[in-house]
Amino acid sequence: MLVAVLLVVLGAAPAGAQGEPQLPSLPNSAEISLKVERDGALSVVEAVSVPSEATMTRRIPLRTAAPRDRDRIIGIRDVVIEGAGNAELTDDEFTVELRGGTSIVRYTVDGAVAEADGLTRVSWQLAGGWDSRLELVRASFAAPSVPNAVTCYAGPEGSRAHCGTAQIAHSGLTRFSQQNLPAGQRMEISVELPGGTVPANARLEPSKTFAGAFVLTAPVGWAWGGFALALVVAAVALVLLRRRDKHPGDALPVRLLTGKDDQAAFASPDGVLPGQVGTVLTGRADAVDLAATVVDLAVRNYLWVSEEPGELTGWRLVRRNPPDEQLTTYERAVFDVLLPDERESVLLSEIQSARIGIETVRDALDDSVAERRWYSRSPGRLARVGLRICFYGLFLTVLLALTVGYAQLGLIVIAAGAVLAVAARWLPVRTGSGVVLHRRLLGVRDALLATKATAVPKLEREMLLSRALPYALALGEQEQWVAGFAELKGPPKIYWYGKEDADEVSIERVSDFTAALVGTFAATRQGRRLEA
Repeated sequence: MLVAVLLVVLGAAPAGAQGEPQLPSLPNSAEISLKVERDGALSVVEAVSVPSEATMTRRIPLRTAAPRDRDRIIGIRDVVIEGAGNAELTDDEFTVELRGGTSIVRYTVDGAVAEADGLTRVSWQLAGGWDSRLELVRASFAAPSVPNAVTCYAGPEGSRAHCGTAQIAHSGLTRFSQQNLPAGQRMEISVELPGGTVPANARLEPSKTFAGAFVLTAPVGWAWGGFALALVVAAVALVLLRRRDKHPGDALPVRLLTGKDDQAAFASPDGVLPGQVGTVLTGRADAVDLAATVVDLAVRNYLWVSEEPGELTGWRLVRRNPPDEQLTTYERAVFDVLLPDERESVLLSEIQSARIGIETVRDALDDSVAERRWYSRSPGRLARVGLRICFYGLFLTVLLALTVGYAQLGLIVIAAGAVLAVAARWLPVRTGSGVVLHRRLLGVRDALLATKATAVPKLEREMLLSRALPYALALGEQEQWVAGFAELKGPPKIYWYGKEDADEVSIERVSDFTAALVGTFAATRQGRRLEA
């Protein structure tokens, strides 16, 4: 009897064919035939002997744990059962239930072939998940190439106990066997083939755990790559924008007067106001810009400048015409802060006492420049948007980690928000239109310096002197501009400036007035700093 059992175990009799196992000769045993197809699919044929009046059930999980927080995904298809039994295939498990007698189970496995270190490796559990003890398991393995090496483990999951037999025959057919495999234990093989024998089809997915949700997958890798590319493009764009802002270019030619003969008129580039010049050129306004706005309101007949003699000569700003639709919101704010509540006049000394300065109207001035799209508020807005995106990314990361995975997509959103918030601090606020206007204002300065009062037609001198004066003040060329017209034998009149005890006012007094006006607003700002 012992000799007969040994003959069965050693199994000298070959299978009827490579694709068909011989029928088991012992109850509670299995004969298995494995064949790797050219496309990488693993064809499996199992002949299982079940004692009469008994059932045997095998459950094969289709998702098993793999290293680095990944799961190995197995696909099973083309299931056929010959004999007394039935099979059920779900997304997560393949279940076979067999009744008494010998049954043959055929199916095809996808995902058993992996490629690593230039070698092809085929892995499969010949037996595992059975609810009954197996007296004997024998298997044959065939592949398009002769295996380089084989490994077979038997026992509980994770055990490294070797199978009873695992050998490669001279014909290239590989055989495995194992006796007395307890219920629930597995018999697992790994066959090493030459690289490129068949295409790899192993499929790994992040495990359904919190750590697995952060595994780097192909879609996440592509997302990181796209983010890195976008980061490079944004960095290049930021460098170019900062370079353009720092070096906007040379002055563009500008004509101070437009039109012909008696229709000549002064026109500022792009309609820029004198009070906006400092913001466009340097990014921040100061007392000079506020003073230039006041002078411009006088030149346009909204204010009258009255020189009042006293122990110390002073100047009074008098309401001449009410503000109308010709004034911008910023200009109206300046007018209202100087002469509030229908007030008719104000002394420069009273302005200083009331601490009226550029900070009083800075918001309105900044709004006026932003409305003309010379400067943008986007850096501050982008910083806030970036922080908001960070919070959205944090929420998305947690949501993905607890649901479908790919949580690194949320990390990408967080990184994008953080980069946006930081980059916004370096983003120039001057727009392309602002850069062009910067160059044209430099052109205005060149035109002011190049203008010879003697070359200006007499009928245009009075208009040009006064209309260009606020811009000359804002550009720091006021003294030279006034001095050029003061040298004329008959200097033009200052129609917006008067003195109680004189019919005409010397043109040089205009320089004194503008200097005092700038000093008034500058002293107001200095006083605020001392208070702080």
